[in-house]
Amino acid sequence: MNSRARIQRIIAGEKADRCGFWLGNPANDTWPILHKYFGTDDKEELRQRLGDDFRWVPAGFGGFPIHKSAHGEAGPFAEIEDPAAVEDYPWPDPEELDFSPILAQLSQLGDVYRASGLWTCFFHNIMDLFGIEAYMMKMLLNPAVVHAVTDRVCQFYYAANERFFQEADHLVDGFFFGNDFGTQLDLFCGPTQFDQFVMPWFRQFTDQGHRHGYQVILHSCGAIHKVIDRLIDARVDCLHPIQAKAANMDAHRLARDFGGKISFMGGIDTQDLLVHASPAEVRRDVERVREALSPRLIISPSHEAVLPNVPPANIQAMAEAATGQDFA
Repeated sequence: MNSRARIQRIIAGEKADRCGFWLGNPANDTWPILHKYFGTDDKEELRQRLGDDFRWVPAGFGGFPIHKSAHGEAGPFAEIEDPAAVEDYPWPDPEELDFSPILAQLSQLGDVYRASGLWTCFFHNIMDLFGIEAYMMKMLLNPAVVHAVTDRVCQFYYAANERFFQEADHLVDGFFFGNDFGTQLDLFCGPTQFDQFVMPWFRQFTDQGHRHGYQVILHSCGAIHKVIDRLIDARVDCLHPIQAKAANMDAHRLARDFGGKISFMGGIDTQDLLVHASPAEVRRDVERVREALSPRLIISPSHEAVLPNVPPANIQAMAEAATGQDFA
């Protein structure tokens, strides 16, 4: 069974020959360390050596210079109270995006699973446009202006994804998009506000991916246990990255509450385990997570941006335990 078929089957809840494996998307400073350890020259060579089944080729992380606010900093809409004033912002045009480099990259991949689409991080974009505090306050005090900004941001992503999906067609297997809805301990906003301000457009994006024949994979870091039932109801096929140290996100808790209803990708802790544990301990944890969440499981780090503080020997142990290969 090739990697493409394996991941398609795992995400669909069908039987595969083994669990899946994704190395993630290591930070730029991590790649030279990995190449030196494994004796490889480029990223694709390394992924193939590790038995990596999954390729993420994002079609863009926004495609426009949307405002980025620092933690606690007010954004350009922090003081806006009139929804009509939202139209005065220099909103981008999705027709100006050029997807040809992404399409070329996708067309060169072999029999691996191809995840793509715009990152569609609307929750973060809106948070930056208001600033975290103003965003949370306006959900309660001025919901009309929050809806106006949400609509404008999401209309861009929806139109851009529509263009991309039509051009990409069969080159893509899964629509992979990301919104970190949780902190280490809980959701950013309450479930009531989540239902009011996040879920309506979120459902439109999942429906859009399915309408084009793609599986839908959501990236959300943090403690999002309270809303996983909503994500399942919205037909998310796979949840990434299972932030293992976040509240109520342990593999056994997820298996108990949601096992068989959704696939999972991730789960191997990058906050402590992969950084400090021995290779033998990493292997045992992969086995623990696999026992809890198989067969609907793709083993991967609990955050895709593997940092240079993760010893390559632990990457090897994780890959070997996931794929059954021996890289010695």
